[in-house]
Amino acid sequence: MDNYAVIESGSRQYLVKPQQVIRVEKIAGEAGSKVVFDNLLSEGGKDVTVEAEIQSQLKDKKITVFKKKRRKGYKRKQGHRQNLTELIITKISIGE
Repeated sequence: MDNYAVIESGSRQYLVKPQQVIRVEKIAGEAGSKVVFDNLLSEGGKDVTVEAEIQSQLKDKKITVFKKKRRKGYKRKQGHRQNLTELIITKISIGE
């Protein structure tokens, strides 16, 4: 049986396994610091905690936001790069 958990970070849910690398919305901290997720979706009322280590802080690729209204001469172009945190899942603990 594989060890896995569903964590919630930045209003999104991620299915994670040990030694998996994921990118989530920015979490405060420096590379090498530990993060613990304890509000998980679990079955049977078991206490599940996930420990992760911050690998790096980075930015996602640029997206373009473009708004236009036809025949009105209204155009707006804007760019955005989301701040991300790259995590490596170090340990999943399942207690009772």
